[in-house]
Amino acid sequence: MSFTLQLVIRLLVAGLLGAVIGYERELRAKGAGVRTHVLVALGAALFMIISQHGFAGAPRFDAARVAAGVVSGIGFLGGGIIMKKNHVSGLTTAAGLWVTGAIGMGAGCGLYLMAGLCTFLVLFCLEVLNAYAIKFGQREVDVVLSSENELSLVNAVEELGKQAGHFHLYKENGLYKVAVNMRVSKRETPLELMTRLKKLPDVALDSME
Repeated sequence: MSFTLQLVIRLLVAGLLGAVIGYERELRAKGAGVRTHVLVALGAALFMIISQHGFAGAPRFDAARVAAGVVSGIGFLGGGIIMKKNHVSGLTTAAGLWVTGAIGMGAGCGLYLMAGLCTFLVLFCLEVLNAYAIKFGQREVDVVLSSENELSLVNAVEELGKQAGHFHLYKENGLYKVAVNMRVSKRETPLELMTRLKKLPDVALDSME
């Protein structure tokens, strides 16, 4: 097998493994899908090829420098996904991009077995562990409740109890409103939570996200 063909195969393997992870993210309607993951994997693989063979004749050759730069660059890319509307979200997708870059670097080095195994473990983490993790712990939900009576909102927050974290009471368009950050069980579906909030006496649910 020619040297050029080996490098082409490395790029193709990196792109394929990146597409597998991206497809899983696409199915879950995440911001970074197939194209993003393929580009990250291809870029990381090409950077590794360049670091290994592009500067081999340089007097101070160090392939690890380019690899370290790739890791930092992908971390910066993930930061743009996490910050959205002043809320921290998309951590899993950002981490997925970061590890996809590592997979691309592995394929770029010719470590196909390690890259393939890592792809399998990433999918196991995203799918299998997610199926179980979604049933445990809590999640944060931001809700806005409104009422013509300020006392009704105070009573509603008291009824929510420990589930209500920080909240902000204000008046808008003649109505009293309260924005509440809630911590609810992951077992409770958004529809169940919405139904429960709508049952609060003399209070209307304006928004929930």
